Amino acid sequence: MSLDRALGEVLLGLDSHDGPAADAQVAAAVLVPLYEDAGGELHVVLTKRRGDLRRHAGEISFPGGRRDPGDSSLSETALREAEEEIGLPRAEVTLVGALQRTSTFATNYAIHPFVGLLQSAQPWLASELEVDSVLEPSLRELGAGATRTRMQRRGIAFETDAYVFDGELVWGATARILESLLARTGALLDRRAIG
Repeated sequence: MSLDRALGEVLLGLDSHDGPAADAQVAAAVLVPLYEDAGGELHVVLTKRRGDLRRHAGEISFPGGRRDPGDSSLSETALREAEEEIGLPRAEVTLVGALQRTSTFATNYAIHPFVGLLQSAQPWLASELEVDSVLEPSLRELGAGATRTRMQRRGIAFETDAYVFDGELVWGATARILESLLARTGALLDRRAIG
């Protein structure tokens, strides 16, 4: 079975984010780009946001953002944002499914994640306005880096699930989306490692 079909079987359907949210959260979408390297290992593409941004400065995230009035759908928002933030041409992405809606606590966003399969790694063109760097950990590496960590934000200390790789810490909504992705693809990754 092809990788795109195998992923499509373990993810939510692309139409799962068609309806409007029934609450006052701001609609946003992210692309969860995946590609297979020469050794058959699946990688995910993440961005490290610039440290001088007003919101989520210096954090690891997926390319994405708020839905613009001109976007025909949330999946279009995800594709547009990925093109703007990391120079990923829409034609290079095959949307294979979605993950469940994830909320941000501090900024009141309802994030709709769409999973896209790329034919290969791309020559990234990071937006100088938003992106410090593009990161490409393997899903296996992320899974091995699952942890709980103690953090402090805005004077409040808390403990949260997180992922650590190459000295980077992924937490918050991005970590929750990764947790969902890893849970849905875990058996598929195990089968691919054996086969």
